[in-house]
Amino acid sequence: MVKFYSSTDTYSYPFPAVTLAYFLRYPNPYSTHVLSTDTISRHYDPVTQRLTTIRLHLKRSKLPSAVLKLIPRSLLSASAGGDTQSYILEKSVVDVREGWMDTESRNLEWTGVLSVVEKQEFRRPQLNEEERVWAGMENAARRHGFISFNSGTKVEVDTGETTEVKSAVTLHSHLGEKWKKRKAAEDSAAGEKEEEQPQKMGFFKSWSTSSLQRSIELIGLKRARRSQPNAKEGMKVVLERMREGGLVAVLEGMRRDREAILGGHPHAFKKGMGKGEDED
Repeated sequence: MVKFYSSTDTYSYPFPAVTLAYFLRYPNPYSTHVLSTDTISRHYDPVTQRLTTIRLHLKRSKLPSAVLKLIPRSLLSASAGGDTQSYILEKSVVDVREGWMDTESRNLEWTGVLSVVEKQEFRRPQLNEEERVWAGMENAARRHGFISFNSGTKVEVDTGETTEVKSAVTLHSHLGEKWKKRKAAEDSAAGEKEEEQPQKMGFFKSWSTSSLQRSIELIGLKRARRSQPNAKEGMKVVLERMREGGLVAVLEGMRRDREAILGGHPHAFKKGMGKGEDED
């Protein structure tokens, strides 16, 4: 069984600003559940002029009560209250010359319970013939030094340009498949150790594999839908900081957000904001 969720949106900011905000989006007031971000590798291809980056995010989450009713906490390494942490692997490829960026994020833990893969496509709107001519002339002028770039802390965000983004989330549960494969071996024991099985296992056996998978996927789908608005709002916060004060303002905002998270006050940012477990 596989669940799928997709959405399209438009940022009222130019492509370079949006892609930069993507790399600087954690932490922000809408992502207080993200504890850390580490860059594993980064490679720039001078031929294709594409930048490939692989990062690892550590996220805090509170499992829904519906999941805890279906799966033992020990299987998810969750606390009595359902609090847990997980690593997310993110890969991105950005081509500034052609104006596109593709990203893919996937969970590294509990993949046997639920595999979640999110893909995003960021695109600069296609230019018409006249716009392409002017853009080519501007790029040539920049290369020859007739037009100088802005300072390293200034990012142009008020150009009137937009950036289109398509998001797609695929959820696939493998829950119960391992138990199903072991069923033949368990049946051969003729129920000798039936009483020794944990109570949760007896509950699992009362469900079909497909029913368990479908239930877990539906729960994950609801969370994915709820997380998308917060993800977009978090990007907007970074972009607004960039608009108001460039990279200096973005970095200062990140510092304040990090201090608030580490200080144990993740919900002190904005009244009415969604809880951490529903954020992205």
